[in-house]
Amino acid sequence: MKLLEGKTAIITGASRGIGKAVAIEFAKQGANIAFTDLFYNEVAIETEKEIASYGVKVKAYASDASNFADTDKVVNEIVKEFGAVDILVNNAGITKDTLLMRMTEEQWDAVINVNLKSVFNFTKAVQRTMLKQRSGSIINMSSVVGVSGNAGQANYSASKAGIIGFTKSVAKELGSRGIRSNAIAPGFIITEMTGKLPEDVRKEWESKIPLRRGGTPEDIAKTCVYLGCDLSAYVTGQTIHVCGGMNM
Repeated sequence: MKLLEGKTAIITGASRGIGKAVAIEFAKQGANIAFTDLFYNEVAIETEKEIASYGVKVKAYASDASNFADTDKVVNEIVKEFGAVDILVNNAGITKDTLLMRMTEEQWDAVINVNLKSVFNFTKAVQRTMLKQRSGSIINMSSVVGVSGNAGQANYSASKAGIIGFTKSVAKELGSRGIRSNAIAPGFIITEMTGKLPEDVRKEWESKIPLRRGGTPEDIAKTCVYLGCDLSAYVTGQTIHVCGGMNM
């Protein structure tokens, strides 16, 4: 028996990177996948095909996660198409790193809207369905810098810290209805973005990690599987650090 057999998951920002890894790992465990990204383009289509190869139902949706009306519309479409929403993974995110003295209002607003407001948008939109079902798992992608902060990332750190507070509040509000809400705080994860860092910078980061390596998107995806399935049935309101011991 697969861990997510017959469940339906919404994953935001899942055309590539961590979101894609989560979608694929969920599909391997039998979940049907609705995923969103800003555009329905060649990258999204290829991801859609890859997920479909695991024999599950999948559909990609173009949606601006930071837009409340757009989110409400796409969630309604997903519920109509799939009939249920058992798992929501709020993964959509961007960075616009710079020191606070140089940070513009636009850079602040863009990161807060995509990273934090999107979590509000999707959680509010799916809660109707989950409340009717009296079940559901909401998984929010935070970061270790949402706990520890990081120079040059005031906007990103604030958005990720906000996600942790939001996660705990939702866990308290919806727990009596069988809905769980947890966050994941990834550390230094090797993705397309971090893979462009100079080797000396990457090695410096890795030297600070007790496990002496960067994480993989699959490391995060497997934690999402745990939080999405019944193995974590008594886990809610928690932030799980998946960082190789970097932040402890």
